[in-house]
Amino acid sequence: MCTLEKRGDIYILTLTGSDEHRLNPTLIDSIRSALRRVRAEPASPSSALVTKAEGRFFSNGFDLAWAQSSQPRRELMSAKLQLLVKELISLPMPTIASVTGHASAAGMILALSHDYVLMRKERGFLYMSELDIGLVLPDWFMVLLKCKIGDARVRSEVVLTAAKLTAEMAAVRGIVHSAHDGAEKTVEAAIRLGQDLVKRGWDGNVYGKNRMVVLKEVLEKIGTVPGEAKTMSKL
Repeated sequence: MCTLEKRGDIYILTLTGSDEHRLNPTLIDSIRSALRRVRAEPASPSSALVTKAEGRFFSNGFDLAWAQSSQPRRELMSAKLQLLVKELISLPMPTIASVTGHASAAGMILALSHDYVLMRKERGFLYMSELDIGLVLPDWFMVLLKCKIGDARVRSEVVLTAAKLTAEMAAVRGIVHSAHDGAEKTVEAAIRLGQDLVKRGWDGNVYGKNRMVVLKEVLEKIGTVPGEAKTMSKL
């Protein structure tokens, strides 16, 4: 599950607990509910969102144990994540992922769906694990990776060698924006970045619409996959 708090103009969304924060419908719905609360707040001149997680994991990807029993479950889980990513892309404010633990597969996709990724140096990997666990990468994952990782050689390393990238490795490759010592300092840096962005005084709606233009390919690809309502009807 997750919590949402507000410190001044900064919203802090926290994935709570010491588990792996596997992305199943329950957790995804909890995050989406928090984002709806952010949207429902009275409009501020400028705001920012920081997403962080407790424990050793930012997110260890899809909850495959939950989904393995049926194809409709897998489709539902995927459809819900697509809707979450769409909501992050359209959110009317800058978004920052504070990655203080492992972010694997769909968990890495969740992190990269934010505008900025800050990562803890001494713990955690960014890791697209599909090759190692015998799964084919969803098409829309690859579209997002192309938008977020400009160097084709780095994308190949991430996808076709299943590289486990530390914060410093990811920073050198341009995947994360900065690397920090310790969980607390990583979160503090993310909040400072959010505060710096808020000071720019940008119109949040304009910011969100410009992000939607930048990530138009992702939104178009998400728009071609089965929707949540259709998938739920199969359960």
